[in-house]
Amino acid sequence: MMKTILLVLFTGIITDNVILAKFLGICPFLGVSKKLDSAVGMGLTATLVLVVSTAVTWPLNHFLLEPLGITYLQTLLFIVIIATLVQLMEVLIHFYFPPLYKALGVYLPLVTTNCAMLGITKLDVDMGYAFGKSMIYSTGAGLGFLLAMVLFAGVRVKLENSDIPKTFDGIPITLIAASIMSLSMMGFGGIIEGIFA
Repeated sequence: MMKTILLVLFTGIITDNVILAKFLGICPFLGVSKKLDSAVGMGLTATLVLVVSTAVTWPLNHFLLEPLGITYLQTLLFIVIIATLVQLMEVLIHFYFPPLYKALGVYLPLVTTNCAMLGITKLDVDMGYAFGKSMIYSTGAGLGFLLAMVLFAGVRVKLENSDIPKTFDGIPITLIAASIMSLSMMGFGGIIEGIFA
């Protein structure tokens, strides 16, 4: 049982990394990762939104949409739930953590339209996980989001302090660094499967 839990968790964090393997959530990944504190704040916010939205969408899907045969409303319902949760979190962060709210700026509302949030809740349903596994996978996906943001914030700091040829300065070197990170994360797939086999 513990082996399965760890496999699902590490799959969400590393091998199915929402940003570096699924390529969801690229906008905040590139936009908020310039500073470590913003990257951590965005990663924690995304993790919380993913876990809470899964906790709400999974039961609604299994106990309402599927029995009524209206699963075609999944996307619409999931978007409304995620948007509501993000608005609630925005108010809470603005009230309790003003510096974090100011640091995140326009990117916090982008969580509402962030395809990673909708993508993970849809994946939980499509993979057929039970509620517990869905929650573990969403937690892993959120932690993977956080990991990618923090790692890339470190890479971006290193890039800013490096002598980069004019041709690659700015967006080109950022995209090259992101692609190398993505390739390195995908390389862990066989290792994780080998450990838990």
